[in-house]
Amino acid sequence: MSGDDTLARLAAVVESRRGGDPATSYVARLFSKGPDAILKKVGEEATEVVMAGKDGDPAKVVYEVADLWFHTLLLLAQHGLRPADVLAELSRREGQSGLEEFAARKLRRREGEGT
Repeated sequence: MSGDDTLARLAAVVESRRGGDPATSYVARLFSKGPDAILKKVGEEATEVVMAGKDGDPAKVVYEVADLWFHTLLLLAQHGLRPADVLAELSRREGQSGLEEFAARKLRRREGEGT
């Protein structure tokens, strides 16, 4: 079983619960509150990842990153995206220098601004 499979299964669970009863489903409750509720949770979880990283406890880092990944799955679903879309982007970047990727994005942004 690969990580891709786990993410795909979790995404399927998110989709199955998305329109469920907010009284019985955490996923349905967040979706019922609207996009800002999901964005807020992603921000909170990202902050908790940073704090866990500063604490230096590997188990805490794993736990908080799992929470962040879960909530980003909600964000992806909100936009009609799947984990496979993110994995495809990571594959596209594989073998490319991070500095080269950053320079290319900066160039595209400049070209888009017409400068």
